[in-house]
Amino acid sequence: MSEADSVRPSDFIREIIREDLNAGKYDSRVHTRFPPEPNGYLHIGHAKSICLNFGIARDFRGLCNLRFDDTNPTKEEVEYVESIKEDVRWLGFDWEERIYYASDYFDQMYAYAVQLIREGKAYVCDLSPDEMREYRGTLTEPGKESPYRSRSVEENVDMFARMRAGEFRDGSRTLRAKIDMSSGNINMRDPVIYRILHAEHHRTGGKWCIYPMYDFAHCVSDSIERITHSICTLEFEDHRPLYDWFLRQLNVYHPQQIEFARLNLSFTVMSKRKLLRLVEGKYVNSWDDPRMPTLSGLRRRGYTPEAIRNFCDRIGVAKRDSVVDIALLEYCIREHLNKTAPRFMAVLRPLKVVITNYPDDQTEELEAVNNPEDTAMGTRKVPFSKVLYIEQEDFREDPPKQFYRLSPGREVRLRYAYYVTCTGVVKDDSTGQIKEVHCTYDPATRGGDSPDGRKVKATLHWVSAAHALEAEVRLYENLFMKPDPEDTEAGSDFISCMKPNSLEIMSSCYIEPELAGLRPGSGCQFERLGYFCIDPDSTDIKLVFNRTVTLKDTWAKIEKGQKGKG
Repeated sequence: MSEADSVRPSDFIREIIREDLNAGKYDSRVHTRFPPEPNGYLHIGHAKSICLNFGIARDFRGLCNLRFDDTNPTKEEVEYVESIKEDVRWLGFDWEERIYYASDYFDQMYAYAVQLIREGKAYVCDLSPDEMREYRGTLTEPGKESPYRSRSVEENVDMFARMRAGEFRDGSRTLRAKIDMSSGNINMRDPVIYRILHAEHHRTGGKWCIYPMYDFAHCVSDSIERITHSICTLEFEDHRPLYDWFLRQLNVYHPQQIEFARLNLSFTVMSKRKLLRLVEGKYVNSWDDPRMPTLSGLRRRGYTPEAIRNFCDRIGVAKRDSVVDIALLEYCIREHLNKTAPRFMAVLRPLKVVITNYPDDQTEELEAVNNPEDTAMGTRKVPFSKVLYIEQEDFREDPPKQFYRLSPGREVRLRYAYYVTCTGVVKDDSTGQIKEVHCTYDPATRGGDSPDGRKVKATLHWVSAAHALEAEVRLYENLFMKPDPEDTEAGSDFISCMKPNSLEIMSSCYIEPELAGLRPGSGCQFERLGYFCIDPDSTDIKLVFNRTVTLKDTWAKIEKGQKGKG
């Protein structure tokens, strides 16, 4: 059995590669690349491409390059380059020594452009951008040939050299491929190969004042690196004829371009341009704001690389665009953290509880399970004393029907501790608000079980007031109110769909003292409240937690409902 047969195909791209390997194409090699533009931070959509390109290389024992498409110096920054490298590593992939930049090939690209000119397949055009759009035609009407299309080879070589020498201002001239202005594919209507751009490049400095367009740089870079399968998102399908045309005319090594559907996620925008607008407009705090779909934002929120890789595996690789419910992404992180995250108790909206029959100066250490899904994680000691904090919503003085938590005369279980019964409340004289809840406890129920077999209908989490640490907790919601933020009324845009209360900061929360030992980035479950992650803003004085995801599992309900209909 060949190596190709030993790999089980799971999508149409892997099937194509398997067929190529069986046919001995590309010397039975597999070599992919992940080619981001360093003009912003990577988002969850890029994770799909990263997992696909590096995953294919892994599955077929091939190679995958990391290559930066750095052909537009006005929008690119070293900060973005470094963030991309960090994100790819964090996801669990390694390009080894194969890190490249399109700028590595600028000299070769220039030589190829001159080759096209000398063969009469490219020309320098003086049309302005507006004129070029006018000449281009429409989807139903052919374009018109530029009046500069008939320049001689000698004149074009000279003009292109002068463009490189910096004689002309930005936008005054371009180098265009000479293909077919009547083509039904607008991308083939004499596309621009080079434009003039007097700008410092983050790697080449001021060496160049002309820069190649993506369509030219992309295929040439793939060829130079001897990529076998150039995997792109679906919007590049109409560009494939141009990819092939350039490589055929240059008579160079020719990879195969394959397109797949990009990731579209509900309640999210997936455009670096739009994400940059959110950052620059201060609608969010930064690129790594936990409400952002960037990988750095998801990491700061507490998402794990395992959960994101699992998400990418679940959504698969398709040929047609679709929208993935964000609930599936939340399900994946919830599923992973349920197995791996230690449990702790925390109170976000504290209400003081005084156990009136508990000794004033006594403290107990009760045993609590760190993760019921993994006994190897062991147990911890939780301090218990006379004064506790519980959640405000866990007490009602005048409870409605179906409310089984603490209320006057009712007995409940305190997690890992005792049964307690509410005997009264203390109110603020001026506001009438409840300041304290008084309870008695049953010493015979230590550990949370009753020796006489009586049952209670509610178990509450709590923290000891004398031992608790104060913390700040940030509760994040979706950034947008609508599943499709770009589906807006005329005259408005995606900004109008932003949720006004997507972040709630709670500054006086209380947590178990054991949490003091966790470092920024560590994830945990606050029992009954959700999964949380320690934020880098934390200090030795006060920890800051971001809510990663709630315990409520929307996707599981959706999936269960679909199975029920089946």
